[in-house]
Amino acid sequence: MAEQAYWYVVHTYSGYENKVATDLMTMVENRRIQDLICDVKVPTETVMEDQFDKTGNKIGEKEVQRKIYPGYVFVKMVMNDNTWYIVRNTRGCTGFVGPESKPVPLTEEEVRKLGVEKVTVEVHYAVGDLVNVIDGPLEGFSGTVDAIDIPNNSAQVTVSMFGRETSVDFELDQLEKVKD
Repeated sequence: MAEQAYWYVVHTYSGYENKVATDLMTMVENRRIQDLICDVKVPTETVMEDQFDKTGNKIGEKEVQRKIYPGYVFVKMVMNDNTWYIVRNTRGCTGFVGPESKPVPLTEEEVRKLGVEKVTVEVHYAVGDLVNVIDGPLEGFSGTVDAIDIPNNSAQVTVSMFGRETSVDFELDQLEKVKD
């Protein structure tokens, strides 16, 4: 019986995130335990950084990858004594995040909010469609879709509240198209 793999957060020495991730994946491949340790991620974002010459004058901008959570690596794994030992004894790893360093898996909501795993949402509505809000504080309201931003998992909807038209941002899965 295959056990469920969950995301865990591992604390590392500052600056060792990529080394820990690479070493861990190498160990997984060498021991052929891809079914137990499924994925290792160091979440990064692309930002523009100013570039300066030796005299301090700005000479332009450069695109760089910056770690979103410095000092942390995310590991999707089936937790058992063997996998715990492998991760815990990877050079540069200082332990799992959790009370008394006991590993606690991330909830699905935490995984989504931290941006560890990209969740794809099927959108069954388009700009101009009438939609119902099916989740959140405005559940039960209806409105018209003004814009859809799939990469950022959001939709802008005009909702009528208290006799006023109000533009509200929703996550894509909080809405469903009104059936004709």
